[in-house]
Amino acid sequence: MHIVFLDHETLSPQTQLRRPDFEHTWEAHDRTSAEQVAERIAQADIVIVNKVKLPAAVLAQAPRLKLIAVAATGTDNIDLAACAARGIVVSNIRGYAIRTVPEHTFALIFALRRSVCAYRDAVRSGRWQAAGQFCFFDHPIRDLAGSTLGIIGDGELGQSVAAIGRALGMRVLFSGHKGRTGQGRLYTPFEQLLGEADVLTLHCPLNERTRHMISTPEFALMKRRPLLINTGRGGLVDEAAVGPALNAGEISGAAFDVTSVEPPPPDHPFMALLDRPDFILTPHVAWASEEAIQALADQLIGNVESFVSGQPRNVVHPKGI
Repeated sequence: MHIVFLDHETLSPQTQLRRPDFEHTWEAHDRTSAEQVAERIAQADIVIVNKVKLPAAVLAQAPRLKLIAVAATGTDNIDLAACAARGIVVSNIRGYAIRTVPEHTFALIFALRRSVCAYRDAVRSGRWQAAGQFCFFDHPIRDLAGSTLGIIGDGELGQSVAAIGRALGMRVLFSGHKGRTGQGRLYTPFEQLLGEADVLTLHCPLNERTRHMISTPEFALMKRRPLLINTGRGGLVDEAAVGPALNAGEISGAAFDVTSVEPPPPDHPFMALLDRPDFILTPHVAWASEEAIQALADQLIGNVESFVSGQPRNVVHPKGI
């Protein structure tokens, strides 16, 4: 088996990635551009990939390809229908981020809800000395207890976020994405959730049904001026609409760990928001605790070995998991 890892650099340098326990050749590239993909996978039996795009036209140039082992949970960078048509198995990583992503989500929530960044910057600028007393109150500070946490996406990550929210005394509401119905009495309709949430956090996959599910019309429904947190996928939110929503007071703050293009270019709408006290952008690191990345690496090689042994696991199908 010839194994090609297209973007090895997406794993932390501290991660111990063992080699599979079957006979193989190993070819690892720190990163791979779109123009390099076809040539690098042309003789591959197994491709390991994190974020490099694998469209149908590129897959067609890899006649030996049998398995795409994704070093992440999301698979929106791969043409799953083309893989199914070719009999290429796609596996992904599951369950590794049930602590790190929820913890990062609440780090962002706390930072905004208690104006942590705003007060840090104020202290740096000398505001504390200028205040002349033991504290000052330039920015709002609010408790989470008693507020409503709206979660879109009820998978492992959404459920873990809910558990933390309940432990903090929050009322938790779940909803599916816009347009999804028939989920039962335990779910709040999408538009109702937007109107009741004090904190809105996104934990659903990106697909054609969820792309830009939060945009200008949805911001207008947010009656309680919630915090908007996105540690899922950048395309879930119309990024050009976030700044206007902040300016209009439709949301009281926003924090993103993801953008639709990563890294965002200089003219990305978020680049103009970075100096605002009510906006935080982190570089897609919610998943990246040392413990989580090591668990991912171990599961990744386990997925490859399971496939070669004839018992593929974590198989992703064209219509989702």
